[in-house]
Amino acid sequence: MMKRSRTYAGIPAVNAVYEQSKIVIIPVPYDGTSTWGKGADKGPEAFLLASENMELYDIETGYEVYTKGIALVDPITEDETPEAMVAAVYVATKKHIKRNKLVTLIGGEHSISIGAIRAFNECFDNLTVLQIDAHTDLRKTYNGSACNHACAMYEANEQTNLIQVGIRSMDVSENTVMNQEQVFFAHQMVNDTYWMDNAIELMTDTVYITFDLDAFDPSVVPATGTPEPGGLLWYETLEFLRKVFDEKNVVGFDIVELCPNPTSKPSDFAAAKLFYKMLSYKFEDKETALDR
Repeated sequence: MMKRSRTYAGIPAVNAVYEQSKIVIIPVPYDGTSTWGKGADKGPEAFLLASENMELYDIETGYEVYTKGIALVDPITEDETPEAMVAAVYVATKKHIKRNKLVTLIGGEHSISIGAIRAFNECFDNLTVLQIDAHTDLRKTYNGSACNHACAMYEANEQTNLIQVGIRSMDVSENTVMNQEQVFFAHQMVNDTYWMDNAIELMTDTVYITFDLDAFDPSVVPATGTPEPGGLLWYETLEFLRKVFDEKNVVGFDIVELCPNPTSKPSDFAAAKLFYKMLSYKFEDKETALDR
């Protein structure tokens, strides 16, 4: 008997055919430059397993977004050097953008975003990169490479409209390149009723989202490479994301830095749910959505 090909979340094969799918998922199981908590290379598989145990009807939007078609493509396994990995991600991402797909990526450590953002910036004019993260990741180089996870946003900061949300950890050297007017520090967000609207006002019409799971408070997602106290909570994050998807054209996104704990699954499931929520916000039918 022929083995059935794997689909995202176990969706029917008819909803996973590449040619008819509006959405593409690129897994990137890479963990070549992380410096503390290892295991991000196991993140994509943990994400996919959790997704297979997730209900596909989203209550909030009243929608089953998988019906738009979600194609799970082959993972990018290039890991000879960080530079080679970034180049492979760039090539694959650009190929799928050119085929008019909503391209999403599942990491892997945050360095995978360098190649993805490079491709999106070449394909879309006046791009905003919305980074939701605990760390600034603005070093030009780290440990001898510009493709280190600590450098994930340096190129985006130089070449796109970078908005940073949830920041609560950085090196003093990053002050020299950071655009502080476009950084939303976690300790300031606590008492700022308007931070969501203020962040959105700084965005151009076209937005790429890179979501490092350590943006969440560790009480929400503990299984990440460098958990930092004082992070975002679940529903405020969803409120912000839905506003962004409502008001801007989100052209793609990635979710990175899941370091799964084999004895505890909540973080894996949170990553899976976050991804599906973001797709639901992108494609939701406003007539079926619950009142807000």
